[in-house]
Amino acid sequence: MLRFDPFSDLESMTKSLFDTQLGTSRQPRFMPLDLYKVDDHYVLLADLPGVDPGSVDVSVDAGTLTLTAHRSAQSEENVQWLASERFSGTFRRQLSLGEGIDSARISASYENGVLSVTIPLAERAKPRRIEVSSLGPAEHQTIEAGPSDKT
Repeated sequence: MLRFDPFSDLESMTKSLFDTQLGTSRQPRFMPLDLYKVDDHYVLLADLPGVDPGSVDVSVDAGTLTLTAHRSAQSEENVQWLASERFSGTFRRQLSLGEGIDSARISASYENGVLSVTIPLAERAKPRRIEVSSLGPAEHQTIEAGPSDKT
């Protein structure tokens, strides 16, 4: 269910390696998440501490779920940075959804730095019990031959 984009990960990792100045805006390396299934839906939890809630975006297009969020860099002037380890910039993660997902009913909330996305299964994908009917002994019908009309 997860999609890996090696080029965007490689690009952001290369930028962070060559960006050695303290206090600069480095691109986030990843958006850690958990994904699990409960009854008739999936739950996705993504860690986005310090992200502006208004920048969080969840969208679905052609079976791909995209999570995007932005954390602004500290913009204080005349600051002597002693450590700068918190990433700023845009976080983005994409996941491929299977055919059994009801994308019209996906819901999301952001609270205490955690994005929570509920992904319901479509009705046709939910497990169901199939009734098995029992047939009694086959009824035999006797067909008798009548007089033949051969001349």
